[in-house]
Amino acid sequence: MLGIIIRWILNALILYMIPSIVPGFHINSFYTAPIAILFLGIINALIKPLLILLTLPINILTLGIFTLFINGFLFWITSTVIKGFLVDGFWPAFWAALVFSIISMFLSWLDRKLTPEPVSKI
Repeated sequence: MLGIIIRWILNALILYMIPSIVPGFHINSFYTAPIAILFLGIINALIKPLLILLTLPINILTLGIFTLFINGFLFWITSTVIKGFLVDGFWPAFWAALVFSIISMFLSWLDRKLTPEPVSKI
């Protein structure tokens, strides 16, 4: 449970830093970031699988790169629902989703490297 809360806070910090990297992407306060991450998590669990299934032929043709557009679209949807989380258009949402994914992937990799393997008892 503690790991989930730590990951949630880290993702909120990543999201809060993105406006300094991506122009056209704005977060009014730090308190907006955890709410936006929570909403992103919900729509990633509920809507993203359906979108990937519907766009499967395009995803296959582009070797999965179209998923980046789906991620940008989900960021844009989040900006329409969460107050204080503003995106000026689709392209800032696309680049913000890409930057978020890269940083989050790096932190997940770092977490796996720094976390010791559990010792199995036989």
